[in-house]
Amino acid sequence: MSSLSRELVFLILQFLEEEKFKESVHRLEQESGFFFNMKYFEEKVQAGEWDEVEKYLSGFTKVDDNRYSMKIFFEIRKQKYLEALDRQDKAKAVEILVNDLKVFSTFNEELYKEITQLLTLTNFRENEQLSKYGDTKTARSIMLIELKKLIEANPLFREKLVFPTLKSSRLRTLINQSLNWQHQLCKNPRPNPDIKTLFTDHTCTPPNGALAPTPVTLPPAAVAKPTAYTPLGPHGPFPPAAATANANALAGWMANAAASSSVQAAVVTASSLPVPPNQAVSILKRPITPPASMVDYQSADHEQLMKRLRPAQSVEEVTYPTLRQHTNWSVDDLPRTVACTMHLGSAVTSMDFHPSHHTMLLAGSASGEITLWEVGMREKLVSKPFKTWEMSACSLQYQASMAKDPPQVSVTRVTWSSDGNFLGAAFTKHLVHLYAYNGPNDIRQHIEIEAHTGQVNDLAFAHPNKQLCVVTCGDDRLIKVWDLTGRRLFNFEGHEAPVYSICPHQKENIQFIFSTAIDGKIKAWLYDNMGSRVDYDAPGHWCTTMLYSADGSRLFSCGTSKDGDSFLVEWNESEGAIKRTYAGFRKKSGGVVQFDTTQNHFLAVGEDNQIKFWDMDTNSVLISTDAEGGLPSLPRLRFNKEGNLLAVTTADNGIKILATAAGFRSLRSVDASSFEALRSPIEPTAIKVSGSSSVANLSPVNPKVERSSPVRPSPVHNGVDPTARSMEKPRTLDDVTDKTKPWQLAEILEPTHCRLVAMPDSTDGAHKVARLLYTNSGVGVLALGCNGIQKLWKWGRSEHNPSGKATANVVPQQWQPTSGLVMTNDVTGVNLEEAVPCIALSKNDSYVMSACGGKVSLFNMMTFKVMTTFMPPPPASTFLAFHPQDNNIIAIGMEDSTIHIYNVRVDEVKSKLKGHQKRITGLAFSTNLNILVSSGADAQLCIWSIDTWEKRKSVPIQLPAGKAPNGDTRVQFHSDQIRLLVSHETQLAIYDASKMDRIRQWVPQDALPAPISYGAYSCNSQLVYASFCDGNIGVFDADSLRLRCRIAPSVYLSPALLSGSQAVYPLVIAAHPQEPNQFAVGLTDGSVKVMEPPESEGKWGLSPPVDNGMLSSRTGSSSNATNTPDQVQR
Repeated sequence: MSSLSRELVFLILQFLEEEKFKESVHRLEQESGFFFNMKYFEEKVQAGEWDEVEKYLSGFTKVDDNRYSMKIFFEIRKQKYLEALDRQDKAKAVEILVNDLKVFSTFNEELYKEITQLLTLTNFRENEQLSKYGDTKTARSIMLIELKKLIEANPLFREKLVFPTLKSSRLRTLINQSLNWQHQLCKNPRPNPDIKTLFTDHTCTPPNGALAPTPVTLPPAAVAKPTAYTPLGPHGPFPPAAATANANALAGWMANAAASSSVQAAVVTASSLPVPPNQAVSILKRPITPPASMVDYQSADHEQLMKRLRPAQSVEEVTYPTLRQHTNWSVDDLPRTVACTMHLGSAVTSMDFHPSHHTMLLAGSASGEITLWEVGMREKLVSKPFKTWEMSACSLQYQASMAKDPPQVSVTRVTWSSDGNFLGAAFTKHLVHLYAYNGPNDIRQHIEIEAHTGQVNDLAFAHPNKQLCVVTCGDDRLIKVWDLTGRRLFNFEGHEAPVYSICPHQKENIQFIFSTAIDGKIKAWLYDNMGSRVDYDAPGHWCTTMLYSADGSRLFSCGTSKDGDSFLVEWNESEGAIKRTYAGFRKKSGGVVQFDTTQNHFLAVGEDNQIKFWDMDTNSVLISTDAEGGLPSLPRLRFNKEGNLLAVTTADNGIKILATAAGFRSLRSVDASSFEALRSPIEPTAIKVSGSSSVANLSPVNPKVERSSPVRPSPVHNGVDPTARSMEKPRTLDDVTDKTKPWQLAEILEPTHCRLVAMPDSTDGAHKVARLLYTNSGVGVLALGCNGIQKLWKWGRSEHNPSGKATANVVPQQWQPTSGLVMTNDVTGVNLEEAVPCIALSKNDSYVMSACGGKVSLFNMMTFKVMTTFMPPPPASTFLAFHPQDNNIIAIGMEDSTIHIYNVRVDEVKSKLKGHQKRITGLAFSTNLNILVSSGADAQLCIWSIDTWEKRKSVPIQLPAGKAPNGDTRVQFHSDQIRLLVSHETQLAIYDASKMDRIRQWVPQDALPAPISYGAYSCNSQLVYASFCDGNIGVFDADSLRLRCRIAPSVYLSPALLSGSQAVYPLVIAAHPQEPNQFAVGLTDGSVKVMEPPESEGKWGLSPPVDNGMLSSRTGSSSNATNTPDQVQR
């Protein structure tokens, strides 16, 4: 049953309950199996109505479904049996024994025999185990407590024990709203309609003259029990809609779209579109249940979704928009005078003005070329002819299509991001190109994405969850959302024809995407993978584009039918219906008309070799212009943000710029001197990274994305690709720097060159730090010493640290409960020199699990008390990891090379995984790939299915010649859950875990020649922190594994320790969970230190530049950049 049908059942249950149809309520609960009414169940158990108890249970589970269900039925039947014995009704007891309890004998024959023997006793209380059995009422109450625990633990009852939170009479409210909408669409609405039936759609009989529509209230007589009903909702006079129009904007399109809302959709709601009139259209398509691992971009807002989308008055009240107040506008506000003409040499297919440089125009052409123009100077600033940036990384299908001679690739769409830092281009073959904009004649390749199979029809930037993303659609009928690293975030399926256009938008905190297909279907999507919220027919039933007015308050669409009829309409968002249809098109067009909006007041369409303008509030054409001639039949057009310039395509492959008086002044102001100022490099201080831009969060990745994987497997060593590629580096915030200076490796040599804080009372020379974690909240650091003792340091809120998060600016305090307890592991009989400490922290920071050669202990993080111990050696535990979706499941790596999948709740090892030859040294889960990756001291990586725990693959890490396969190997997943960081004393490596292909490798050399002691991703996976056995710490670009910063041991060790006979160095590194440039190190002397770059810098060095795939040779002597490929592998 679909999700919406399920919710309809809940609405019916509420209706039946409110109308006192008690028996019907419980029959529907049982038959649907959607809601287990614990109160009703308790009543029947307390009343001893055992047949009804089992009948009700049968709607949710059967005896042999699982061990919880078996226990539930056994307890009920045992109680029924004991009550029969207590009544001395031996015949009934024998009947229960034979008919009801016999089924359990196959599972526990001894128990069944013992139960049978009770028949021989005069009083069953003579049995020692039943000696405390009291009276029947007490026994039932005690049994109920046990039954409730079993039901709550039973996975078959999950999400069935709580009834959704609904407003009262929700079903009647929806019916009433439907009647209101039907009444509004009446051709001759009457002021007080008489509703007599729900079996057919409501229409008013025509009176003598049409009257204004009034709200409909379902009368008492309209429902089955007239005496039990009051009217569904009293309606007073309608207030003006202006105040509520924005809040109600999407209620009709996406009613109750929130995934976390108890009612996801107005299932019984219907609406109509006037094309054709009174055509009933379902408001919502069925949502698709999302996978458990999918990120919900709007979960924080979903609970309040309907409050924001609906008016402030009663939810039953429906308002109708009124016309806006007209302002004094003039046709002189429209750019109609030709200012200049520019020739491109190929037909222009798409244009977009820069959002802040209002005279800078981006254009794409049929030849595949992208050009950037300064229209004030009629100058072409940049030209980017089409080429595939990395053919080898593309699919075979794409490679085959490009092998044709000559390959014809055109631009379908060019667009700027809202901050103007990025521009995107979509092409007629598979690809999307994203460029970083650094200045008027400096646009750099950022990433190439093979986005769709066939043509990519549209591209737009959006900001779900304040993260800059790219939305694309194509001939493969899909809409996809990508982050700026090329990782696919969402894949929206549901269109049955190629998707023609997309329109991302945001209403208050609700972010969504409209899409149109060439079959004329309009759909809407939230960023939640739960399917389309809208399924409408666009006028013309063919190619349609949707746009909002600049202030986001009004929605328009424009398109053409296959017969050549064009339509320009405004939509009434509150009802999902067409509000206004604009007239003025010629009868037939030979293609699809294009349009744009400007100044929140005007619409412009290119049609009939001219540009036609409409006032948004007037149906007829306001004025038109042929731009002094030379326009094609259907010219393309684009306004700049201020609306004072209009770019229009010409028939001779050019662009005309039309301007208002203000536009002419803007063009004249762009003289040579001011324009040269724009050419200078952008200083770092000029870039303000706001919440709406994700530039600061970009991860430099391989700038080509396969459709099947976000990374391209290729053997790259020490950040240098053996095959030189003329490819530009992806842009990060680091790139927006002064490019006149040669790049140098950042070397931190003094404590004053960074921020550093040592944990108080942490130094213990006899017991080195073996494991180190930040708390998930980021407010503390937890260290496990090789003696099995755990220490916790916390930062508190203060004037110097208002966030209370971990920081190198403030010294934290070692935290202990008032009881003075210390978190100490059981090390009885353990040789601490040989023990391998291990630790894992629960997601909510409530519990920490650790071991040090002995039993695994589960500690309460507030009290430090040991909650339980398990898994006594041998073998000893060597690595611990919580299952990402169930804190009761723990993966435990063992000393004997096995991995135990252990269920804490039932104290049972569910599976034992065998595949390694030596002890387990690392475990990492990927919910995206549904796998567990394990690493061992045998230098092997094993991949296990989370579903079946079967081994999928085993691969050895590639060791230097002559190196024995031993030493700790550790694994950690990138935030995309696909790339995998592997660290070993001989190397750092990045793998594509979907295929277990190695993509990058770095080996110790030059400035960092010592063995690696630990490696870890930063929280945003942009950096890799690595510690070395000589005390150095390296900071690497995560994607390229190029060294960007070296931190010398002199930074954090005293001169006495540096000159001492005992080497002190970091054994472990932990990255802060929210601050990407903060990390902590645990040292061999037992101390723990937190490091951050200077506040003036904000980051650990700069990304090394790329020149044809090789690092620039202008580097410091300590950089690894000068290595050639044949020098790298040692």
